[in-house]
Amino acid sequence: MGGGVGAPQRPAAWSCLSTFQKLNQRRDISSWLIRWFPKAPAKSVVALKTPIKVELVAGKTYRWCVCGRSKKQPFCDGSHFFQRTGLSPLKFKAQETRTVALCTCKATQKAPYCDGTHRSERVQKAEVGSPL
Repeated sequence: MGGGVGAPQRPAAWSCLSTFQKLNQRRDISSWLIRWFPKAPAKSVVALKTPIKVELVAGKTYRWCVCGRSKKQPFCDGSHFFQRTGLSPLKFKAQETRTVALCTCKATQKAPYCDGTHRSERVQKAEVGSPL
């Protein structure tokens, strides 16, 4: 079955060895994936304790920082990926051109918009850069 005239025959044990090597290779890949994409995402951290007012343009898509680690608050700069947080930005499209207050404490219930949660004692006692 597999081999022409004069082709060497492989012992059955070689196929087991090949299967073992493939499984081991998968384990190496999964450990790499876990390092870069943790199963349990990190918690968001408080970026600031006050919202940022921003003029949104109708029809434009924005990426709001969920992790709190972006240096371009309230928008994402990719820090979540490079710091391996497992979090992703919230992508949203502005329905109309207007000025809005976007959350930077990352505790809002109306993401990406500020709902006043930053005034809570829990947020005000938290250190900037620490999780809630």
